Amino acid sequence: MKKPRFLALILCTINIATFNFGIAQNTKPQKFSVAITPENVGFSSSRLSRIDSMLNKYTMDNTMPNAVTFIAKNGQIVHYKTYGYSNIEKKQALKSNDIFRIASQTKAITSVALMMMYEEGKFLLDDPISNYIPEFKNPQVIANIIDKDSSYTTKPAKREITIRDLLSHTSGIPYGNKIYAKAKIPGVNSLENETIGSVVKRLAKLPISHNPGEAFTYGLNTDVLGYLVEVLSGMPLDKYFKAKIFMPLGMDDTYFYLPENKVNRLVKLYGKDSITAPLYLSKNIANQTYPYSGAKAYFAGGAGLVGPIEDYAKFCQMLLNGGTFNGNQILGRKTIDLMTINQIGEKDVWDTENKFGLGFEVTTEKGSAKISGSVGTYGWGGMYSTDYKIDPKENLIFLIYTNANPFPNPDINKRFRAMVYQALK
Repeated sequence: MKKPRFLALILCTINIATFNFGIAQNTKPQKFSVAITPENVGFSSSRLSRIDSMLNKYTMDNTMPNAVTFIAKNGQIVHYKTYGYSNIEKKQALKSNDIFRIASQTKAITSVALMMMYEEGKFLLDDPISNYIPEFKNPQVIANIIDKDSSYTTKPAKREITIRDLLSHTSGIPYGNKIYAKAKIPGVNSLENETIGSVVKRLAKLPISHNPGEAFTYGLNTDVLGYLVEVLSGMPLDKYFKAKIFMPLGMDDTYFYLPENKVNRLVKLYGKDSITAPLYLSKNIANQTYPYSGAKAYFAGGAGLVGPIEDYAKFCQMLLNGGTFNGNQILGRKTIDLMTINQIGEKDVWDTENKFGLGFEVTTEKGSAKISGSVGTYGWGGMYSTDYKIDPKENLIFLIYTNANPFPNPDINKRFRAMVYQALK
């Protein structure tokens, strides 16, 4: 009688241990930790060192001014390193908490902010945007532009622009043309005393490039959504971001406009006219100085944020976790599923053969055949040469930042991506 009872006790203990191990395996990391070794989470240390060789070479030979990397698997950091200078002229070595212009990486944060209100029942994705911003009622499509004076003719659009169109960049709103220039629509930032609301209302009166839903046209869609966040929340976009996303996630150094005591951490913006040409301080005054100068009134939901790489890594980990990080739930996991499935049908994102969801490019089987990675990986990048990817299959996030524009780089983000994946065991 004792032997079966003893055996039952052993089996029970094994089952409990297995159950607890399963819980541990399924726990979503709420803080980053440093992996004891990369090998402990499935990376090869020697293969990761290839990233060091590449980025040391590129920063030492002035191919790029600087770089910072952040790679984490299962919430454990395996590569978080800096290269080069934040200020070449002063020979200031880049620090891991230095602040970068992240440009279009702002789009994902604006999209998440909007989808938080979707979860509160404040709108449906196929609602016309004119329900909330009346100036978009009865959109017109460009029929012809007269080059000599930027005058144009239009025809009525086949339907209204929806919120889904804006999130997926299929609304027909581009990133500037002669009509936008004439109407003084800002591209990515503004030093002028204007608000996102005033600009979006002006934009709404201009014709779109094509009928809503007919093509993928990357443009000022997310800036419109930034204003929609303000309309639905009754809060300025910067205040909403801080209260609902930045503070809960611990993104303590991400801003539209930097407080004075953090300006010294902003890296200089450089430019480069060809691969072999020397780097130079950017001559675009607005791009160089907007995080700390001008009227500081324009909250560009598509391009305006600055921050250090680890702040954005927290945002990426939240998405990878299914909506939680730092003990706070930002989104529901099914909402993230909705945001990261194909929303553009047979259309592609340019020549990548990838698709676009609601705020993110999503890697397809055809897209993954072009470069190392996993089907279902999602992310985007910024015009000043920042990039991030979130890979649910590998439970992996990876980011690389520099700040240069123009920057005819040797496909640095693609090279970095390939080197991350080749280091997996």
